[in-house]
Amino acid sequence: MGKETVSGLTDPRRPYGNLRHKLEDIVIIGLLSVICMGEDFVDMEMFGREREETLRTALALELPNGIPDSDTFRRVFECLDPQGLFDGLNKMLEFGLIRSNVINIDGKTIRGSGNAFHSPYHTVSAWVSEHQITLGQLVKNLCSITFK
Repeated sequence: MGKETVSGLTDPRRPYGNLRHKLEDIVIIGLLSVICMGEDFVDMEMFGREREETLRTALALELPNGIPDSDTFRRVFECLDPQGLFDGLNKMLEFGLIRSNVINIDGKTIRGSGNAFHSPYHTVSAWVSEHQITLGQLVKNLCSITFK
């Protein structure tokens, strides 16, 4: 994720007081958490705590006071300019910071998973083969969808 792109965001926090965490660190951890199926601010904190060493080394995040807590994530994302965040993500795509990796998507129907009570299960997976990372996987039973 491009720190130079995220650093173009305007920090919504007041310039004085208790600014323990860098805006870039908060936004990058938050976005990575959402990409990895995080659903709320507590997930962002847990994601960061579980991967703190990797975030410091692989992404060169400074994290001067460790991982922000869930309340910090909530306060920052509530005040963050959505258009500025959108523009920053678009810049990353334009400059090829994400485009260099190919995201593979594959879907399958699980053989033998259907029976008289429900239709078979279907899976969709997304992964980056260059880095051997699975981005997400979804399993759905289509019988819960009703067409009229």
